[in-house]
Amino acid sequence: MTDYEIQGPARVCAATGRELRAGDGFHAVLSEQNGKFVRTDYAADAWPGPPEGAVAHWAGKVRAAEKPRKPVVNDDLLIGCFDRLKGSTDADGLNFRYVAALLLMRRKRFKFEDAARDEHGRDVLVLKDARGGAVHHVTDPRLTDEQIATVQAEVFRVLGWE
Repeated sequence: MTDYEIQGPARVCAATGRELRAGDGFHAVLSEQNGKFVRTDYAADAWPGPPEGAVAHWAGKVRAAEKPRKPVVNDDLLIGCFDRLKGSTDADGLNFRYVAALLLMRRKRFKFEDAARDEHGRDVLVLKDARGGAVHHVTDPRLTDEQIATVQAEVFRVLGWE
């Protein structure tokens, strides 16, 4: 099983150390450091801009504690992460990209076109972007249903959608 060990929203600004409270604007960055995904949060007024090599960055408002509800998925943010992981060869990157592709297929943003094998004999999904028409080849890491659920929960947590 794959563990990402990525912290969720910190609710503390990385630049100032100030606590982020419900209603405060923030910016978040997902970057890769030493082979691990790391999330860093900034208060909106302390945002220095995305660092070079960031996997993804986004803005939002800190939500007040409330009843759990179904996450709102931002397709464009998910596609941004998916695209940035295109050349990834490590297991975490392949798993993240595969689950992102499944989520985008569920949301009807990607359409299944074909299945193939790559030069290493691995199964590859051939997917087409329903809007732009781009064709994507996604390596199937052969995750179990339980592993897919774990990676999906991690994708939601990393992107602040939980």
